[in-house]
Amino acid sequence: MTQKNDRRIKIKTRIRGKISGTTEKPRMSVFRSNTQIYVQLIDDTENKTIATASSLSIKEKMTKKEQAAKVGEMIAQTAASVGISAIVFDRNGYLYHGRVKELADGARKGGLKF
Repeated sequence: MTQKNDRRIKIKTRIRGKISGTTEKPRMSVFRSNTQIYVQLIDDTENKTIATASSLSIKEKMTKKEQAAKVGEMIAQTAASVGISAIVFDRNGYLYHGRVKELADGARKGGLKF
């Protein structure tokens, strides 16, 4: 693995030792690839994924930051339909910057509380 990826995994394990999702307040986990961004709402007590959203479902042409904001709004709508209003944010070892920040802001705009 690369040095950058090793660093991210080290940060990820440190973060996951401190946070955990419950049924009332699930963990929102973000995965960012070079071209797409994915997000899941996870209940760690039951080891179950509650909801998912990704930029794969967006068909219109836009920048990656705009896609991330749109995915944040999509996950907020899905969470509201399931009855979730508060979450624990898991940035998955990525810096809270750029697309990860845009996704979080989009989720807040959609009505989720961190």
